[in-house]
Amino acid sequence: MTLRQRPWLLAGIVLILAAGLWVSGLVGLVAHQLAMRGASPGSPMLGLASYRVGIEGQPIPGLDDNTSGLTFSPATGTLFTVINRPPELAELSRDGRLLRRIPLTGARDVEGITHVEGDRFILVDEGRHRLSWVTITPDTASLDTEAAPFLSLDLGAFENMGFEGISWDQRRKELVIVQEMWPVRVLVIGGLDDAVQGRGLGVTVREWQPDSWAGHFVADLSSVTVHDPTGNMLLLSDMSSVLAEYAPDGAPLGLLTLWSGWHGLTRSVPQAEGVAIGPDGAVFIVSEPNLFYRFDPVVPVSQP
Repeated sequence: MTLRQRPWLLAGIVLILAAGLWVSGLVGLVAHQLAMRGASPGSPMLGLASYRVGIEGQPIPGLDDNTSGLTFSPATGTLFTVINRPPELAELSRDGRLLRRIPLTGARDVEGITHVEGDRFILVDEGRHRLSWVTITPDTASLDTEAAPFLSLDLGAFENMGFEGISWDQRRKELVIVQEMWPVRVLVIGGLDDAVQGRGLGVTVREWQPDSWAGHFVADLSSVTVHDPTGNMLLLSDMSSVLAEYAPDGAPLGLLTLWSGWHGLTRSVPQAEGVAIGPDGAVFIVSEPNLFYRFDPVVPVSQP
C-alpha cells in the first residue's frame, strides 16, 4: 500500500519533519530574520550579527559538570555561575578562569543567578519554584538559601520545565524570568525587591511577548539577560542553538547563531545554558558540562 493510500501516515511524516526542522532552529532562524526587517532603523542594539567568537568551548578548570546560569557583576568585574548538582556557585574571570567555589545548602535544583546591585544576587531554584535573595562578598565561603529571603512562584509547569533563567532589569527594577518549555514564556515581575526588603507588597506579574508574527520561534528557553545600557532583552535557546535580541517593546533586533561555521565557531555550542553581557558588550555563554564561550563585538555597540 502506498503513502497516497495512507493519508494519515503521510500526515504523520510531514508533522515529524516539521517538528524536526523547528527544533533544529532552521525555521526559527528564517522567521526571526524576516521579522527583523520590520525593526525601526537606528534602534539601539548590540548588533549580534557582527559578533565573532573570542574564546570557544574552553573547559573551566575545576568545574566538571552541570554548569548552568550566568551573570556579570559590575561590582567585582567578574562572572558568577551556578552548578545544580551538587548545588554551588562559582566565580569566574572574564576569560573563563575559576576564581572560587561557594557551596549552597537548602537548594534542590539551582538553574539561574542574576546580579542585582553591590553584593546582592538572586538565585532561582527550579526544583523548589523559589527565588532567593543572597549576599555574596569577597569573604563568602558558603551560602544557606534557607536563611535567605525568598519568594515562591509556581508557574504550574512540570517540575523540570519551570524556572530556567533570570535577569535583573536595572533600569526598571524588575525581574525577568523564563520558563523552559510547555509553554515557552517570559515573565516580568515588578515590586519584588521592595517586597523582599519589607517595603510593601506591590508585586506585579506580566507576560512579555515578542512583537512580531514569529512570536517565540525557539523550541525552548535556557537563559535570559537584560542589557542595561539599551534595555534590550537577550533570550538564549539550547535546543535551537540561538541567542536572540529584542527591544524592550518586543521588536526583534538581532541573532547570534551558535552553529558550526557561524561567527567563527569551528564547532556548534553543544548545550548553551547561561548567558551574560560584559560592560564592553562582550557576550559570555556557559554550556554544560563546563564549557566557556566569549563572543566579541566587531562593530561598536549602538546605545541610546
